[in-house]
Amino acid sequence: MTPFEYAMQMEKEGEAYYREIGRKVNEKGLKNILSMLADDEAKHYAIIKQMAGDLKPEMEPSDILSQAKNIFRQMKEESSGFISGNDQTDLYRKAQEIEKRSIAFYSGKVSELKGESEREMMHRLADEEKRHYFLLENIIQFVSRPKVWIENAEFVHLDEY
Repeated sequence: MTPFEYAMQMEKEGEAYYREIGRKVNEKGLKNILSMLADDEAKHYAIIKQMAGDLKPEMEPSDILSQAKNIFRQMKEESSGFISGNDQTDLYRKAQEIEKRSIAFYSGKVSELKGESEREMMHRLADEEKRHYFLLENIIQFVSRPKVWIENAEFVHLDEY
């Protein structure tokens, strides 16, 4: 299996996992965030597929953190009795492990690639996965202690990473 094939497989598995846990979550805002994470993984797959085909892919920076910040703000405004999801934290921790593996893979492959554009794209993919990891950490904090998280300095948690 080539590194590109491995990376595409990782992204497909990440997308599938986010969609799976999205079906298990009842809170609409969290469902939206998980859907955005899955969509990002699908975009990463397409980028890697282009790289594997010797194409020079374009990658728009993800604004997932600002979108998530707006979703959390909306959840606060609706204040429909926040969920307490300590049972959900294992799902998000597993997602973090997936992201951690992706970060390590992309960071490790940078030195193996010959082209500057490929190396830059691997750096950018690693950065995207770091944002996902960071967002998942905030979701874990949110479902573990929602009232404290929401009231803590108006969402400084998700300022641009």
